[in-house]
Amino acid sequence: MKPLQLVLRYTRNYTWQLVVTIISMLLLVVVQLTLPWIIKTLIDIVTDPSADPDSWQMITTLTFAALGIFLMRGFLQFTRSYVAHIAGWGVVANLRKHLYQHLQRLSLRFYEDKQTGQLMSQVVNDSDLFETLIAHAIPDVFVNVLTLVGVIFVLGSINWGLLLLSLVPVPLMLVSLRFYAKRVRPAFRFRQKELGDLNALLNENIAGIREIKAFTREEAESDRIGKRIDNYRNSLLRALRMMAIFSPFIEFTSSLGMLVVIFFGGRLAYQGLLPVSDLVAFFLYLEILYQPIRALSGAWENIQSALAGADRVSDLLDESQEVQDQKDARRLAEPVQGAITFKDVAFSYIEGEVVLRDINLEILAHQVVALVGPTGVGKSTLVSLIPRFYDVTSGAITLDGQDTRTIKLENLRQQISIVLQDVYLFYGTVRDNILFGRPDASERDVIEAAVVANVHEFILDLPDGYDTMVGERGVKLSGGQKQRISIARAVLKYAPILILDEATSSVDTQTELLIQQALERLIAGRTTIVIAHRLSTIRSADKIVVLEGRRIKETGSHAELLAHNGLYKQLYTVQQRIDEELESL
Repeated sequence: MKPLQLVLRYTRNYTWQLVVTIISMLLLVVVQLTLPWIIKTLIDIVTDPSADPDSWQMITTLTFAALGIFLMRGFLQFTRSYVAHIAGWGVVANLRKHLYQHLQRLSLRFYEDKQTGQLMSQVVNDSDLFETLIAHAIPDVFVNVLTLVGVIFVLGSINWGLLLLSLVPVPLMLVSLRFYAKRVRPAFRFRQKELGDLNALLNENIAGIREIKAFTREEAESDRIGKRIDNYRNSLLRALRMMAIFSPFIEFTSSLGMLVVIFFGGRLAYQGLLPVSDLVAFFLYLEILYQPIRALSGAWENIQSALAGADRVSDLLDESQEVQDQKDARRLAEPVQGAITFKDVAFSYIEGEVVLRDINLEILAHQVVALVGPTGVGKSTLVSLIPRFYDVTSGAITLDGQDTRTIKLENLRQQISIVLQDVYLFYGTVRDNILFGRPDASERDVIEAAVVANVHEFILDLPDGYDTMVGERGVKLSGGQKQRISIARAVLKYAPILILDEATSSVDTQTELLIQQALERLIAGRTTIVIAHRLSTIRSADKIVVLEGRRIKETGSHAELLAHNGLYKQLYTVQQRIDEELESL
């Protein structure tokens, strides 16, 4: 989407504000052009020796007229500014909402090589420039162009010859404007990119402050941040240097027209060919003539800066939604049983690099299925295909016999609860994080979910119980505590399908026992898919699926796979030996 098309798209909802702004600007131009005429009339009165005595009363009339003009100008400036800001910030608010909604619709593949800080910069900083464009730059251009046209008309009525002479510098100014625009916009775009890079690094380092302290990297990271700050400063100065050259050039060029009028207008007045009042009025209007041209240089800078931001916003909005509802997508038939089937499924993150191939797997409703295998064989990828975090490259996945691609995405994901290894808790209270699974749940439901998750007693021991703040990403809690809160969240959602991605990894034995007890309660009556690094925890699974070489190697129960004497038995034997050695220490 082109930047200007993007701007027009979001200004449609603020048509009446923009109409009021335009009317205010039109009247403001008329008011501004009236004041020099009052001064001209005053000079005519005071310099005319044959003036009628009653003419002197005109001075009072002109004074009140000037007062009315000043009051009207103030009111119109207020109206133009305030109403334009309503439109500008309204557009920014709507754009930010749309950007965030768009980001939520993009697949996880989009985020794999993106920096959070860059995305934040596009949503916040780049969109902010739309207000500058709508409330400042475009109105300034409009007012100044109208003023320019009006002044040219008035000056022509005074003396066409002198007007044409005063316009000699204008072509040079217009050429310089075009030259400036071609070079300054890329500079502003680069500045916004550098700002995004700085935001990304700051976000990363603040999130990883523990690691920075643990590895005594404070000085090194300070240097890295310092270089980013210097890069941003240099990119900003590069754009400002162009402005610093351009603005004085425009100022000097406009002064050439003033010199022409001084020379020729002075000679005409001296020779009596031009009334003194007309010469004074010409000078007053001439200043008004060049002021818009000079102002256009500043407005042009704002426009180019805003369009550079619009370019980056447009790039983000142009990102396609890889995973989305099909036109014929429909909701699942109620009640959802939770039977899942993989039919000849293959998947690649990058074309030509296969992650999964020839996956054929049937998971019955309410069945517990465990996925095991060496690191990197695609276990997490396989379960990510079920809620359509990614779409299969080939083949199909069905839920209760219906292809998941034909199910409305929201409805599909409502049927699935996920407990991940790396639990993400949001900044807020313990209650807030449990309620994330079902925001409309009652207090009783929250407590019951916490009891099932073996976390209720722990929560009551916290300083403020369920109202205790967990910190950013749950930093105030241990890994096991966060894990149990995430289980409580999954319990509260009460979806018919449950995915457990190494939910008991990286915790001590006692915590693992508590989590395992919670999970046993959680999986009751649900179709459950478990990824486990400790094979001892999945011996009771209805089916164990062993992956190797990007495909399914073995399938069966614990006893069947041990009897088969294949990869599963090797993995199980090695892990038993390690556990025995650890117990003997």
